[in-house]
Amino acid sequence: MADIIDGRAIARQLDEKTKTQVDEMLAAGMTRPGLVVILVGEDGASQVYVRRKIKACEKVGINSIEHRLPADASQEELLALIDQLNKDPEVHGILCQVPLPEHIDTRLVLRSISPDKDVDGFHPVNVGRLSTGTGGIVPCTPLGVMILLQSVVDDFVGKDAVVIGKSNIVGKPVANLLLDAECTVTVTHIYTHNLPAICRKADIIVAAAGAPKLVKGDWVKDGAVIIDVGITRIMDEETGKEKLVGDVAFDEVQHAKAVTPVPGGVGPMTIACLLANTVQAARALQGDKDASSDYADAPSRTMFTEALSAK
Repeated sequence: MADIIDGRAIARQLDEKTKTQVDEMLAAGMTRPGLVVILVGEDGASQVYVRRKIKACEKVGINSIEHRLPADASQEELLALIDQLNKDPEVHGILCQVPLPEHIDTRLVLRSISPDKDVDGFHPVNVGRLSTGTGGIVPCTPLGVMILLQSVVDDFVGKDAVVIGKSNIVGKPVANLLLDAECTVTVTHIYTHNLPAICRKADIIVAAAGAPKLVKGDWVKDGAVIIDVGITRIMDEETGKEKLVGDVAFDEVQHAKAVTPVPGGVGPMTIACLLANTVQAARALQGDKDASSDYADAPSRTMFTEALSAK
């Protein structure tokens, strides 16, 4: 039987570290970290996610502020709000919840957030820094993936890793982080030939395609480690009720060394890493040299590298 990687438990451990960092900041006379979440419109899923983020901030001592704009708010109004937040010294993290209404240019909005306050790690400056290893905030879900991996992988050097999906949000940044860990990385996508054969050679599989139960049992070799980023709501034929499934046929891969469940795997880590990134940004913006914008020294990056060295 494969070991189940408990994302909820690891996220709680990370939250404890984040709370300790907040307490240390306050003891040193620094301003409490502040995270602003901007929500445009009435998207139900976004509202639920925002509430979860705000509740999580309260647990670790981060000030959370929510700005709600109506669905018909203009792009200029949204950009003006972001400009105001960029200049506010008590705001250290800015997150604009997507999807945005169709009349708003999402890319322009994300680029307008200061890279130093871009706690999602989506700004082109942070993306470039990640790809070159020269600084920046690591995107939340990819960082969470790596922390989950290091909990079960003793040595990344030379491991064959396959990333299924080449999105800018997960696939590409995960590939960069795996390369930094000295893995040999193959990134696959919808036009990749012989995907099952590629996966059968992998020591590590990160499935982030958004395709329910794509990865079958005979795609996975004995002892591989699998991180399932996918999450899709489907109808359970036996119960007639909806359920959440990932990109991996979970019941078929029990010969793997370890696998994340859906739900309860990557999801909890995404919010935990958002909080950690917010504290990193708050420390850096307040001149904490230990929270340098240098990629090698940034706390969120250090959480990953220190965990690796401790294995």
